[in-house]
Amino acid sequence: MAKKKLTQGQSRRIKANQAKKLRNKDDQQLWQDEELSEAKTGIIISRFGQHADVESGEGQIFRCNIRRSVTSLVCGDKVLWRQGKATKHSISGVIEAVEERKTVLCRPDVYDGVKPIAANIDQILIVSSVLPAFNSDIIDRYLVAAEQTGITPILLLNKIDLLNAENQLAIEKSLKIYQDIGYKILRLSNKTSIGIEELRTLLKDKVSIFVGQSGVGKSTLVNSLMPELAVFTQQVSDNSGLGQHTTTVARLYHFAQGGDLIDSPGIREFGLWHLTPEQVFNGFVEFTPFQGLCKFRDCKHQTDPGCALVAAVKNKQIHAERYDSFQRIVASLGDNKLTSRFNH
Repeated sequence: MAKKKLTQGQSRRIKANQAKKLRNKDDQQLWQDEELSEAKTGIIISRFGQHADVESGEGQIFRCNIRRSVTSLVCGDKVLWRQGKATKHSISGVIEAVEERKTVLCRPDVYDGVKPIAANIDQILIVSSVLPAFNSDIIDRYLVAAEQTGITPILLLNKIDLLNAENQLAIEKSLKIYQDIGYKILRLSNKTSIGIEELRTLLKDKVSIFVGQSGVGKSTLVNSLMPELAVFTQQVSDNSGLGQHTTTVARLYHFAQGGDLIDSPGIREFGLWHLTPEQVFNGFVEFTPFQGLCKFRDCKHQTDPGCALVAAVKNKQIHAERYDSFQRIVASLGDNKLTSRFNH
């Protein structure tokens, strides 16, 4: 009789259970309580599967195991950890607990549900560029995500040295919309160093994260800000125009003048499947004055009679481009077959 084939879900659960057993076994074999020092605080510099790099208060970095009781751990988390009295198999200690997060940036994942990316962030720097082509829809997705978390977003237009008569008018028109709404915008060029010093000032004494489409120059900006790190970068593909993923693991870096930067893996499309239409509405900050003013409570803000949002667009109180972007995002919420797992 043929063996029954496991579903993807069953396979994932089996692998997860096996990993948990191995992890528990490793913890027991690797560390006894008397082999560990007293608990102290640290910050997660980077996460690698079942291990993470912890920075101590003295600025030293230790690779540690993660206790099974720690269910979520990301770059930027503040933790309690215990250093081993001796290093074993390149592991220097154990992370025992995570302090309460001030903020957390998440994105949906088809396997893991809503997945944290980084914690305790003060500001999100949304990087776009002239090449790959400027895309306001991607910016709007990041803005919705930022507004859900309460993290301050700042828009960066990179590679402005590539502006020309063909693209400048359209890009500046889009940027003016964000400026009218009240978002801070910074124009940058690594090639000419325009805006780099102003960016340093914005980053001082803050925990910041760069997000944006692959290839917009996030890692190159890190090189300009911290040349000593020599972060690996790649050129945008000449054939496809799409960026290559140049950062594979999120990592926290310190600025000499104060402040931290989390460099995160590139994301070509920032999914928002886990949000409801109401949450997307709230992510468009200029819609707030019109909330609750529609004739019907279940208004879809399309052809419904008495829609306050549609009226605001007609009266030029809301930019039509942003209204159209809102509708595209809401329509996309049902594109993924796993949407229901987030909204029910």
